[in-house]
Formats: sequence, C-alpha cells, structure tokens
Amino acid sequence: MRLGVLDVGSNTVHFLVVDAHPGAAPLPAYSHKAELRLAELLDEDGAISETGVERLVGHIASSLRVAEDKGVVDILPFATSAVREAANGEEVLRRVAAETGIELRVLSGQDEARLTFLAVRRWFGWSSGRLLNLDIGGGSLEIATGLDEQPDVACSLPLGAGRLTARWLPGDVADADGLRELRRHVRAEIGTVVGEITRLGPPQHAVATSKTFKQLARMTGAAPADAGPYADRRLTRVGLSAWLPRLSAMTVAERAQIPGVSEGRAKQLLAGAIVADAAMDLFGLDELDVCPWALREGIILRRLDHMDTPADRQPPALTG
Repeated sequence: MRLGVLDVGSNTVHFLVVDAHPGAAPLPAYSHKAELRLAELLDEDGAISETGVERLVGHIASSLRVAEDKGVVDILPFATSAVREAANGEEVLRRVAAETGIELRVLSGQDEARLTFLAVRRWFGWSSGRLLNLDIGGGSLEIATGLDEQPDVACSLPLGAGRLTARWLPGDVADADGLRELRRHVRAEIGTVVGEITRLGPPQHAVATSKTFKQLARMTGAAPADAGPYADRRLTRVGLSAWLPRLSAMTVAERAQIPGVSEGRAKQLLAGAIVADAAMDLFGLDELDVCPWALREGIILRRLDHMDTPADRQPPALTG
C-alpha cells in the first residue's frame, strides 16, 4: 500500500510518500517538503499570518498533485504545535479544508510524544527495555518513557527550538543576557516533569528523535545522512557541552557552515542545543542514540495497526 503522510510542523511542511504493509517497515519512496517555519510567521496576536496561510495552502495543494503522480491511495494529514497553538488555528484548518479538501488532524502534545515513542520502540525493539525518548520540534519538546509500546508517561513542554529562538535569541549573534535567561527558563520548564519521569526508574536505553537532534549529533561527529538510516548515530553530553560556547559566539551564517546543519535550521540550532543539554543533564544522560524514525513513522505504524480487512481477521493456520 502506498501511503502519503502530510506533516504540518512548526518548521517544515513535509509530504512523505511511503510503501507500507502490516508487519513490514515502511519504506520511504518520495519526499516533498518546504521549510515554511509557521512558528515564525505569527503576527502580534499569535495568529499565523496571511502569508503563512497562503504558503501552507499552496504546499498542501502541491502535495496532492504529488500524491496523484506517485499513486498514493491514502493520505494521513496531521498538524502539530504551530497550528495547535495559533490564535487562528481553527480558521486555518477551515481554510485548508475549503481550498484543498484536506482535513488536518491536530495532534496534542501528548499524542506527539506517544506516537513518536511507538516509532522508537518498533525501531529498537523490546530488547531495549525501558526507553526514554526526547524529541525537540520547532514548537515543543516531547518526552516519553515506558516499557511497552505505549509509554507510561508522555508529556509536552513549550520548548521548541523555533519558539525559543523567536522569543529569546532573535539576533544574529546570541546576547549573553538572553542566553542566561533562556538557560534558566529551559531548566525550570524541564524541572517540572523530571520527578514524574524519573520516579519510574532509570531508562535502559535513552533515545533522541527529530531534525534538531540529528543535526546536533552530526555536529559532534556522528555519521552523515548519506551513510543511511542504519548507521550508528549518537549524541554525547561531553561533545555537546564542548560545542555550546562555540555556537553561542557564532553568527547564523557561521552555524550554517557546520557540516550537517541546514541553512534553514541554523538560526534555531543554539536554542535546540540548550534544550538538549539541559534535558541530558537533568535526566542524568551521558549519551542519546539518535533514532531515524519519529512522529511520521509512528502515524504510519498506528494506521497499519488499525487496518481491518477480512484477511486480517482470519486465525493463523496451524502447522505441524
């Protein structure tokens, strides 16, 4: 079955075409994305601007053309914090539906954490034991931990790299006072959930997902993207801590020259690094394995889990 996943995120609107079947890993077939950075296209009232809405509608319309060309049989559309928290979020949803026919499902922060956790569990398997997963998006930080496919605890904090950059680090070079205040703010926010997460015991496997973590890992020496999804990628706190002072002194253009850092994400990299460093410190994590699967794969896997065909309902044949 060829599925299309339409992910309207705070940074990127991504339409991913995948070949997916129950019991098999979804295989990416085609990617169509644009860095709209909706979280940064807000007016003074916290609403997505007319420019942002027009770009969103336009990219969704182009995604539908891609779906037709690529033989997609079902589209799974969803939106995360940028639309969820926008003052005109409901209006944006109505306009998207009216102009494209697509009805976006708005995920809660906990939904994001749970579905991402499902993808991580399927990727690493049961042998990982208790998992702890961290995901830094443009608008929020998701944290989930558990022994099963459904986490025991899943939470979302307003600590996305785009959101924090817009509020605390708007300039080309970070201001020392802004950095200090941002660090204090991030640690206070994460501190509100540390007890809830750690009371369940230390994780046997700590994992990170999201473009932010991938870029931080690459910055500190992990394998590049062209090494493929099965390459071992890890972010260490020692490596990240060594880079933080350097990032703080760099301009946005200088950050964009770091191997693995995209031009569109360079401005947010410092805020993402501050969140990652604080989370690793407060949860007592020396390193994080970077998982190639995240929210989109969790959406696909959940869709496959709920497929209900007559063949699915037949009991397995007995042999022997």
